[in-house]
Amino acid sequence: MSFERLWHKSYVPGVKKTLDYEKISIPTALTNSAKRFPDNTALNYMGKRITYGELDRLVNRCARAFTDLGVAKGDKVAVIMPNLPQTIIANLAAMRIGAVAVQNNPLYTERELEYQLDDSDSVIVVTLALLVPRILKIMSGTKVRKVIGCHINSYLPFPKKQLFPYVKKAMYKKLETNDTVMVFQDLIDKYSDEPVKDETEWEELGAIVYTGGTTGVSKGVMLSHKNLSSNVQQFAAWFAADLKPGEEKLVGTFPVFHTAGFMAIQNFMIWQAYEHLMIPRPEPKALAELIKKYKPTFIPGAPTIFVGLLAEPEFRKMDFSRVKGFFSGAAPLAADTIRDLKELTGATMCEVYGQTETSPVATVTPWKGVIKPGTVGVPVADTDIRIVDMETGEKELPVGESGEVLIKGPQVMMGYYKKPEETAKTIRDGWLYTGDIGFFDEDGYLSIVDRMKDMIIAGGYNIYPIEIDNVLFDHPKILEACSFGVEDSYRGETLKAFVVTKSGESLTKEEVVQYCKEKLAPYKVPREIVFVEELPKSNVGKILRREAKEMYKKMAEEK
Repeated sequence: MSFERLWHKSYVPGVKKTLDYEKISIPTALTNSAKRFPDNTALNYMGKRITYGELDRLVNRCARAFTDLGVAKGDKVAVIMPNLPQTIIANLAAMRIGAVAVQNNPLYTERELEYQLDDSDSVIVVTLALLVPRILKIMSGTKVRKVIGCHINSYLPFPKKQLFPYVKKAMYKKLETNDTVMVFQDLIDKYSDEPVKDETEWEELGAIVYTGGTTGVSKGVMLSHKNLSSNVQQFAAWFAADLKPGEEKLVGTFPVFHTAGFMAIQNFMIWQAYEHLMIPRPEPKALAELIKKYKPTFIPGAPTIFVGLLAEPEFRKMDFSRVKGFFSGAAPLAADTIRDLKELTGATMCEVYGQTETSPVATVTPWKGVIKPGTVGVPVADTDIRIVDMETGEKELPVGESGEVLIKGPQVMMGYYKKPEETAKTIRDGWLYTGDIGFFDEDGYLSIVDRMKDMIIAGGYNIYPIEIDNVLFDHPKILEACSFGVEDSYRGETLKAFVVTKSGESLTKEEVVQYCKEKLAPYKVPREIVFVEELPKSNVGKILRREAKEMYKKMAEEK
């Protein structure tokens, strides 16, 4: 792709506008990393270190096991797991033999999982031993033939009782095996670790990652090996001048079943031969302990991860001399969080924007470049972005004016699995219509204003909840906040806000309203403030606005 765009002037020296992509799949990237750095740690699971050489051999064993179980090229292998070594092994093994790695959230209900297993046509499920009974209960409505259960302590270097509080005790589940159910470790131990031929094709389907489904039925996003590999190479090129293969450690805060984790915590680290510090449940206290013990060079996370860490006294006492930077994604990062992290650590914060449909990275803050709080950086190599009017989706808008964000690039998905009509609505003439509202500044930095579906129209005014949230986040006594619109017969919608105060702090509704009046136009001031202990969040810590709205409705009905 050869083009000149506004944002290219904001690229730091050495970062290319376009790349010459290596047509290498992620499973082949693992083999390459194993050859270059065979003794480097690939996975560090609570102190158990698996080298790149060992990981490649474990993937070969698993690939042979899948083949022996009848998994053929193009078949779907569902992985319903938190971040464990088996998660990485199963994903890479499935892709290595040309099958499709299907990512599912282990926190989903039976109804949600049954839908996704049926929708994806999965033939084998790899999941926690704890979840095997649930899969057996629903598999009759799917094409699933075999269920492989994983013990959370299989790779532990210490007795499983010491894993608490990193995981719930209920996750220690003994598995009873039969012709349908088998234990992951027992299964792969039967097979040779000799090299397995990479059966991937560049343009073919490599993974299906399901969208959250918070607005209805979740959709399976089809990502080709080209999508996955190109996005990793785009991301790696962004930091090429400073970050070298085989030399970094990253904390696995994003779950691999989420697109951010699938790319950054699995694929990117394998491509770069980095050390993945695995943690099944990235709660602030446990995460702080992990960071203190293993001293990562990069810490990725959703904004709530950083808010939680900053609230931990132990985190604030740490030596951050080895931390080079932070990656934030999944939701906008408040300016005060960026400021506090910078003052505490001196390290750079890189905000990342994209969607599951973009594999997921589309824009990143320039590494060692200008940081503009409130923006999500600039488009990465070979990525074109347009801002168009929200009525027709055709008129391109000038710098500074908000409209729908359209994205084009090698990382844009193939489409939604078995949903051609949804695909046609979302991808038009090669452009992904994201449903996000945003605008560019004069330097090509993108700001995401909100989701089109979240925009509030009150008294004829357009109100973007993110703007309200950011103002509330800036209050020194507020830990988290979420604003939303509630139907109003007179104004159309009325703005409400949930507020979580910091530990030990107290606030009144009147104080919050007065604070908002000083920072916002009158029509943007929330008409009601509700104090809550916690906000509904996704598996990556993203505050769920629509669920907060439903929570408010239930609270109102119960009054």
